Amino acid sequence: MANKFVLYNTLSRSKEVFEPIFSPNVGLYVCGPTVYGDPHLGHARPAITFDLLFRYLTNLGYKVRYVRNITDVGHLENDADEGEDKIAQKARLEKLEPMEVVQYYTNRYHKMMDALNVLPPSIEPHASGHIIEQIDFVKTILEKGLAYESEGSVYFDVEKYNQSHHYGKLSGRVLDDLLNSTRKLDGQDEKRNPFDFALWKKASPSHIMRWNSPWSVGFPGWHLECSAMGTKYLGERFDIHGGGMDLQFPHHECELAQNVAALGHESVKYWMHNNMITINGQKMGKSLGNFINLSQMFDGSHPLLVQPYSPMTIRFFILQAHYRSTLDFSNDALIAAEKGLDRLFEAHRNLAKIVPSAQSSIDVEGFSQKCYDALADDLNSPIMIAHLFDMVRQINSAIDGSATITAVGLTELKRLMNLFLNDILGLKPEATGRSKNADAFAGAVNLLLEIRQEAKLKKDWATSDLIRDKLKALGFDVKDTKEGYDWKLSI
Repeated sequence: MANKFVLYNTLSRSKEVFEPIFSPNVGLYVCGPTVYGDPHLGHARPAITFDLLFRYLTNLGYKVRYVRNITDVGHLENDADEGEDKIAQKARLEKLEPMEVVQYYTNRYHKMMDALNVLPPSIEPHASGHIIEQIDFVKTILEKGLAYESEGSVYFDVEKYNQSHHYGKLSGRVLDDLLNSTRKLDGQDEKRNPFDFALWKKASPSHIMRWNSPWSVGFPGWHLECSAMGTKYLGERFDIHGGGMDLQFPHHECELAQNVAALGHESVKYWMHNNMITINGQKMGKSLGNFINLSQMFDGSHPLLVQPYSPMTIRFFILQAHYRSTLDFSNDALIAAEKGLDRLFEAHRNLAKIVPSAQSSIDVEGFSQKCYDALADDLNSPIMIAHLFDMVRQINSAIDGSATITAVGLTELKRLMNLFLNDILGLKPEATGRSKNADAFAGAVNLLLEIRQEAKLKKDWATSDLIRDKLKALGFDVKDTKEGYDWKLSI
């Protein structure tokens, strides 16, 4: 049985007991991708982190409405208020309509998420489909006197907001420090202060993506979309808002301020942020040019990779680290994750070989409680995985006869291994293994051993011994059993 779920709230900077606002319903909003390029390894971490959260909350019996947005407008170069929209830029380079770019890379993102066994969200709204809601949000903030119009654009008045609220409370920043550290950029003369951010931007003549508004023909600011869509689909108050730590400032900080300005109160009870995947200690991302696309991870085509890695290996690699810790890319770590995952699923398969006993030395109930305790402590997946490996050792002991388990205990253990491995961690056995042709490889070995079985029945000992010896020379450990045979690759 699970303990109370405790999660780290970025806003309070402490762990808190999870108590949904409208239990058993849970509102979960996660910032999704900006669809102007192939998803990379860095995109996999928030997707898998919040997929784990979604699966766990569902397992606890909550009814979760999971909203993950698609950013297809308003995301400017370098996340500033100047420059060209990233999707429009891609469309111009490839001579496509912007929505062609959006659709192509949205499809690519979905394909990669399916491969990683990331469950689809309940709702996946597009920013471009909610322009009316974003305009209404801007109107409300203007009416409250916390925004101003300048040359056809509308900016959030951070300094005025900060007089009665705390801009910077989510990220721990202080406005005076921001003022001293913020340099004035070209094109920002229309702002009262350099740290004011755009709610609506007037489009330049060359800007492709544009809509009519009361202020100008233009487009919404990047931060606005989440405020508008979160409110539309989850209400003015909801439970969890998630995303990568790189979104904490300025994106989520601005979103929090927008919500308070428009609604008169904060919308989000718990803010959750996963940490980054790094390469040599540096954040992986498109803007830094040090990313590896997921398609390259799967086929091994990137020069940093020594081999391809299956989607489940990547998922397991990410789950082996706590979501709030940094995770540094290396081939050694991925190969170790691959081997570890193979061990887990080999033990999972070997449950079928255990012969039940009258007594049990394996504590199945204790195993279940330990796994739930780990998840209840801020989704501590690495501790949970450690308990799974402890159970692997006990399963192997039961197979060689040094441990015992009753029939009832074995049935429950099979259920728990399916629950924790497949349902909650989201790991699929058919996707593991170092070779992309693992099923064909295993099938060929089994075919040889079936020929050997037929030879033994015919008392053709020469053929039987030849197959066994040749396989042994190749590194296979073949054992004759009551049921027929068993084998594993020992190198």
